[in-house]
Amino acid sequence: MKRLICTSFCVLFCCNVLHAQDVPNFPKPQKEHEWLKQFAGDWETDSKAIAGPDMPAFECKGTISSRMLGGFWVVNELNTDIGEMKISGVQTIGYDAQKEKYVGTWVDSVMDYMWKYEGDVDETGKILTLEAEGPNMMAAGETAMFRDVYEFKSKDQIVMKSQMQGEDGAWVTFMEGTAKRKKK
Repeated sequence: MKRLICTSFCVLFCCNVLHAQDVPNFPKPQKEHEWLKQFAGDWETDSKAIAGPDMPAFECKGTISSRMLGGFWVVNELNTDIGEMKISGVQTIGYDAQKEKYVGTWVDSVMDYMWKYEGDVDETGKILTLEAEGPNMMAAGETAMFRDVYEFKSKDQIVMKSQMQGEDGAWVTFMEGTAKRKKK
């Protein structure tokens, strides 16, 4: 009984102390965070991928389920089939007001690497370009620069492109496709 009274007293004391203190002044979402809301929803994807030079392109179909996390982040959950292989991935995208850059991460079910993005929306306000350094799929043990581009053609269609920077500095597209909002 003494333990219950002591525990109750401690809980009440802590609540009163916390209540007496000012609530932290958290930042408010900015227009850049608002821009991310257009990702929210459920999407069907249709893409073509190229595994390497002199290899045929192959079709990829899948889904993306996107939701806002507070007013600051969009969380994109991807599921796709590439032939017999099923791939799941989770992407976060937010805006870092101090860096004045969009930032994000990508993890998936086929790699042990966490991609860390930085990028910008272009002057048209329709294209988000995110860049990251990661494992070079064409040269084991080396890294390369990668770029993901999301172009909002409308509120219901996104054109997506993934590129890798070659040794000559040119960007080579290895996947491109569309995401179309599922109609309810």
